[in-house]
Amino acid sequence: LTINAPVHRQNIEEVPEFIDLALSLGAERLEIANVQYAGWALANRSLLMPDPAAVDRQADIVAAAQEQLAGIMTIDFVTPDYFAIYPKPCMGGWARDAFIVAPDGTVLPCHAAQTIPSLRFERFGDRSLAEIWTDSPAFNAFRGTEWMREPCRSCERREVDWGGCRCQALAIAGNAAATDPACIKSTAHARMAALVGEARRSNTAGDDAFMYRRIGS
Repeated sequence: LTINAPVHRQNIEEVPEFIDLALSLGAERLEIANVQYAGWALANRSLLMPDPAAVDRQADIVAAAQEQLAGIMTIDFVTPDYFAIYPKPCMGGWARDAFIVAPDGTVLPCHAAQTIPSLRFERFGDRSLAEIWTDSPAFNAFRGTEWMREPCRSCERREVDWGGCRCQALAIAGNAAATDPACIKSTAHARMAALVGEARRSNTAGDDAFMYRRIGS
Protein backbone atom coordinates (compact mmCIF):
# COMPACT_ATOMS: atom_id res chain seq x y z
CA LEU A 1 0.00 0.00 0.00
CA THR A 2 1.29 3.45 -0.99
CA ILE A 3 -0.29 6.58 0.46
CA ASN A 4 0.15 10.00 -1.12
CA ALA A 5 -0.31 12.94 1.25
CA PRO A 6 -0.42 16.30 -0.56
CA VAL A 7 0.94 19.03 1.71
CA HIS A 8 0.25 22.76 1.66
CA ARG A 9 0.09 25.67 4.07
CA GLN A 10 -3.26 24.61 5.50
CA ASN A 11 -2.12 21.13 6.60
CA ILE A 12 1.68 21.07 6.73
CA GLU A 13 1.72 20.99 10.54
CA GLU A 14 -0.22 17.71 10.37
CA VAL A 15 2.67 15.75 8.84
CA PRO A 16 3.21 13.73 12.07
CA GLU A 17 -0.45 12.68 11.92
CA PHE A 18 -0.03 11.63 8.27
CA ILE A 19 2.85 9.37 9.31
CA ASP A 20 0.83 7.84 12.15
CA LEU A 21 -2.15 7.25 9.84
CA ALA A 22 0.00 5.55 7.21
CA LEU A 23 1.49 3.28 9.87
CA SER A 24 -1.95 2.39 11.24
CA LEU A 25 -3.07 1.40 7.74
CA GLY A 26 -0.03 -0.80 7.19
CA ALA A 27 1.34 1.28 4.32
CA GLU A 28 4.66 0.24 2.82
CA ARG A 29 5.32 3.69 1.35
CA LEU A 30 4.22 7.22 2.24
CA GLU A 31 4.82 10.12 -0.10
CA ILE A 32 4.53 13.49 1.61
CA ALA A 33 4.51 15.83 -1.35
CA ASN A 34 4.04 19.57 -1.42
CA VAL A 35 1.41 20.47 -3.97
CA GLN A 36 2.57 21.40 -7.45
CA TYR A 37 1.31 24.80 -8.54
CA ALA A 38 -0.65 24.03 -11.69
CA GLY A 39 -4.34 24.29 -12.50
CA TRP A 40 -6.40 25.38 -9.50
CA ALA A 41 -3.40 25.09 -7.21
CA LEU A 42 -1.73 27.77 -9.34
CA ALA A 43 -4.80 30.00 -8.98
CA ASN A 44 -4.54 29.58 -5.19
CA ARG A 45 -0.76 29.54 -4.95
CA SER A 46 -0.43 32.39 -2.45
CA LEU A 47 -2.81 30.62 -0.04
CA LEU A 48 -1.32 27.14 -0.45
CA MET A 49 2.41 27.86 -0.35
CA PRO A 50 3.82 27.05 3.11
CA ASP A 51 6.26 29.19 5.00
CA PRO A 52 9.88 28.07 4.40
CA ALA A 53 10.36 27.61 8.14
CA ALA A 54 7.39 25.22 8.23
CA VAL A 55 8.90 23.20 5.37
CA ASP A 56 12.20 22.99 7.27
CA ARG A 57 10.41 21.80 10.42
CA GLN A 58 8.54 19.10 8.57
CA ALA A 59 11.68 18.02 6.70
CA ASP A 60 13.31 17.43 10.10
CA ILE A 61 10.27 15.44 11.26
CA VAL A 62 10.34 13.33 8.10
CA ALA A 63 14.10 12.73 8.39
CA ALA A 64 13.66 11.46 11.95
CA ALA A 65 10.75 9.24 10.90
CA GLN A 66 12.71 7.86 7.94
CA GLU A 67 15.47 6.77 10.30
CA GLN A 68 13.09 5.38 12.91
CA LEU A 69 10.93 3.50 10.40
CA ALA A 70 13.68 2.16 8.12
CA GLY A 71 12.67 -1.32 6.98
CA ILE A 72 9.07 -0.74 8.10
CA MET A 73 7.81 2.04 5.85
CA THR A 74 9.52 4.10 3.15
CA ILE A 75 8.83 7.84 3.41
CA ASP A 76 9.46 10.27 0.57
CA PHE A 77 9.32 14.02 1.18
CA VAL A 78 8.93 16.28 -1.85
CA THR A 79 9.75 19.90 -1.05
CA PRO A 80 8.34 22.86 -3.01
CA ASP A 81 10.33 23.78 -6.11
CA TYR A 82 9.96 27.41 -5.06
CA PHE A 83 12.51 26.90 -2.27
CA ALA A 84 15.05 25.05 -4.42
CA ILE A 85 18.25 26.13 -6.14
CA TYR A 86 18.03 23.37 -8.75
CA PRO A 87 14.91 21.83 -10.31
CA LYS A 88 13.73 18.26 -9.95
CA PRO A 89 13.53 16.03 -13.05
CA CYS A 90 9.80 16.25 -13.73
CA MET A 91 8.45 12.71 -14.28
CA GLY A 92 12.08 11.58 -14.52
CA GLY A 93 12.47 13.77 -17.61
CA TRP A 94 9.87 14.73 -20.23
CA ALA A 95 8.77 11.56 -22.10
CA ARG A 96 11.83 9.73 -20.85
CA ASP A 97 10.45 6.77 -18.92
CA ALA A 98 6.78 7.38 -18.08
CA PHE A 99 3.47 8.60 -19.47
CA ILE A 100 -0.11 9.12 -18.30
CA VAL A 101 -3.35 8.13 -20.00
CA ALA A 102 -6.19 10.50 -19.09
CA PRO A 103 -9.77 9.19 -18.69
CA ASP A 104 -10.62 10.32 -22.24
CA GLY A 105 -7.65 8.40 -23.65
CA THR A 106 -5.36 11.39 -24.10
CA VAL A 107 -1.74 10.33 -23.61
CA LEU A 108 0.41 12.79 -21.69
CA PRO A 109 4.09 12.96 -20.67
CA CYS A 110 3.11 14.56 -17.33
CA HIS A 111 -0.02 15.39 -15.33
CA ALA A 112 -0.09 19.09 -16.23
CA ALA A 113 1.18 18.89 -19.82
CA GLN A 114 -2.12 20.13 -21.25
CA THR A 115 -1.42 23.55 -19.71
CA ILE A 116 1.05 24.08 -22.58
CA PRO A 117 -1.25 25.37 -25.34
CA SER A 118 1.27 25.00 -28.17
CA LEU A 119 1.25 21.19 -27.88
CA ARG A 120 -1.38 18.82 -29.24
CA PHE A 121 -1.73 15.51 -27.43
CA GLU A 122 -3.04 12.40 -29.15
CA ARG A 123 -5.48 9.78 -27.90
CA PHE A 124 -4.93 6.09 -27.44
CA GLY A 125 -7.17 4.37 -29.96
CA ASP A 126 -6.50 6.92 -32.67
CA ARG A 127 -2.91 5.69 -32.55
CA SER A 128 -1.16 2.99 -30.56
CA LEU A 129 0.71 3.82 -27.37
CA ALA A 130 3.96 2.79 -29.06
CA GLU A 131 3.35 5.18 -31.96
CA ILE A 132 2.45 8.05 -29.65
CA TRP A 133 5.46 7.40 -27.43
CA THR A 134 7.87 7.25 -30.35
CA ASP A 135 6.48 9.67 -32.93
CA SER A 136 4.24 12.22 -31.19
CA PRO A 137 5.54 15.78 -31.74
CA ALA A 138 4.33 16.66 -28.23
CA PHE A 139 6.33 13.83 -26.65
CA ASN A 140 9.40 14.73 -28.68
CA ALA A 141 9.12 18.47 -28.01
CA PHE A 142 11.16 18.37 -24.78
CA ARG A 143 12.61 14.87 -24.83
CA GLY A 144 16.33 14.51 -24.25
CA THR A 145 18.59 17.56 -24.41
CA GLU A 146 18.53 18.81 -28.01
CA TRP A 147 15.63 21.20 -27.33
CA MET A 148 17.49 22.96 -24.52
CA ARG A 149 18.62 26.55 -24.65
CA GLU A 150 21.41 28.09 -22.62
CA PRO A 151 22.19 27.85 -19.77
CA CYS A 152 20.66 24.35 -19.81
CA ARG A 153 22.34 23.23 -23.04
CA SER A 154 25.87 23.42 -21.62
CA CYS A 155 24.98 22.77 -17.96
CA GLU A 156 26.60 19.81 -16.21
CA ARG A 157 23.18 18.95 -14.72
CA ARG A 158 21.33 18.70 -18.05
CA GLU A 159 21.09 14.90 -17.78
CA VAL A 160 20.34 15.06 -14.05
CA ASP A 161 17.24 17.24 -13.99
CA TRP A 162 16.50 17.12 -17.76
CA GLY A 163 15.57 20.79 -17.74
CA GLY A 164 13.12 20.54 -14.85
CA CYS A 165 9.42 21.28 -15.26
CA ARG A 166 8.16 22.60 -18.61
CA CYS A 167 4.78 23.58 -17.18
CA GLN A 168 6.44 25.59 -14.41
CA ALA A 169 8.68 27.31 -16.96
CA LEU A 170 5.57 28.37 -18.88
CA ALA A 171 3.68 29.49 -15.77
CA ILE A 172 6.47 31.67 -14.37
CA ALA A 173 8.89 32.46 -17.21
CA GLY A 174 6.17 32.57 -19.87
CA ASN A 175 7.91 30.05 -22.14
CA ALA A 176 7.74 26.27 -21.88
CA ALA A 177 11.22 26.00 -23.42
CA ALA A 178 12.82 28.34 -20.89
CA THR A 179 15.06 27.24 -18.03
CA ASP A 180 12.92 26.05 -15.12
CA PRO A 181 12.69 29.06 -12.77
CA ALA A 182 13.46 26.72 -9.85
CA CYS A 183 17.05 26.72 -11.13
CA ILE A 184 19.35 29.37 -9.71
CA LYS A 185 20.76 29.83 -13.24
CA SER A 186 17.37 30.92 -14.58
CA THR A 187 16.76 34.60 -15.23
CA ALA A 188 13.30 34.03 -13.71
CA HIS A 189 14.64 32.55 -10.44
CA ALA A 190 14.24 35.91 -8.69
CA ARG A 191 10.59 35.93 -9.75
CA MET A 192 10.14 32.64 -7.92
CA ALA A 193 11.65 34.14 -4.76
CA ALA A 194 9.30 37.11 -5.10
CA LEU A 195 6.31 34.76 -5.27
CA VAL A 196 7.42 33.13 -2.01
CA GLY A 197 7.52 36.57 -0.40
CA GLU A 198 4.09 37.37 -1.80
CA ALA A 199 2.70 34.16 -0.33
CA ARG A 200 4.18 34.94 3.09
CA ARG A 201 2.53 38.37 3.09
CA SER A 202 -0.87 36.82 2.37
CA ASN A 203 -0.71 34.14 5.06
CA THR A 204 -3.45 35.76 7.14
CA ALA A 205 -6.13 35.32 4.47
CA GLY A 206 -9.07 33.14 5.46
CA ASP A 207 -10.68 30.20 3.68
CA ASP A 208 -13.10 32.56 1.94
CA ALA A 209 -10.17 33.92 -0.10
CA PHE A 210 -9.73 30.62 -1.98
CA MET A 211 -10.82 30.37 -5.61
CA TYR A 212 -12.92 27.21 -5.90
CA ARG A 213 -13.69 25.25 -9.04
CA ARG A 214 -17.43 25.08 -9.61
CA ILE A 215 -19.36 23.03 -12.14
CA GLY A 216 -20.55 25.23 -14.97
CA SER A 217 -18.32 28.17 -14.10
